[in-house]
Amino acid sequence: MRLVGMLDSPYVRRVAVSLQLLGLHFEHEPLSVFRNAKDFRQINPVVKAPTLVCDDGLALMDSTLILEYAEALAWPLTLVPHGLAGLQRDLRLTGLALAACAKSVQIVSERNLRPAEKQHEPWLNRVSAQVLAAYDALESELARAPLPLPEHAMQRAGVAVSTSWHFTQQAVADMVPAARYPHLVEYSVQAERLPAFLAAPHGDGTYRTAEPHGRPYVPTPHRTGDQVQLPGGPAGTAEPTGLPTTVAD
Repeated sequence: MRLVGMLDSPYVRRVAVSLQLLGLHFEHEPLSVFRNAKDFRQINPVVKAPTLVCDDGLALMDSTLILEYAEALAWPLTLVPHGLAGLQRDLRLTGLALAACAKSVQIVSERNLRPAEKQHEPWLNRVSAQVLAAYDALESELARAPLPLPEHAMQRAGVAVSTSWHFTQQAVADMVPAARYPHLVEYSVQAERLPAFLAAPHGDGTYRTAEPHGRPYVPTPHRTGDQVQLPGGPAGTAEPTGLPTTVAD
């Protein structure tokens, strides 16, 4: 399998980390939907990251749908908790994390893709309030009951929370003060030290191909007949003509 997209996208990174935790081997092509649009279009005419090219050549897109496919490939290994109560909390935390991530991306787009004189302050205020509301809820949830951290125990929500929070702090930290969220900060710090996260660091680099971490390796079974771009910054690469680098989903 081939994962196409830049690791400065929280959605691409979410997939890269999850594939490793599921024990699925993959190659990474760090193509930008702006800088490498022509090459990307040859793989997926929609030019949307992440794109997963399956072993039979079929291209899937959208991180959540890609991970649904990955779960089917990796079964019985799974990042989805068993039991209704565990599933309910996992879905709530994942939804909050992805909402915070999407709103962070909207702030990035408003700030970097729209001329300063055309930026709409009421819209930015509304979206910022949504980001803070999502992270307030996540902070409360982690204070009430911590998420599993070791790679062998990490679940879907843990990956979504970690990659979303890290992206927000890289992209719009001025809007989301870390001091307000000590439990999220601590969880993110610990997650970023895990091999699966270290192998796919946020930025414009390439996944460091290695045996998947945390769970036993399972070869991809043979079978016949799941972007917004981030402007160059501390962890990104500046794009020509002011275009951002990679964030989609």
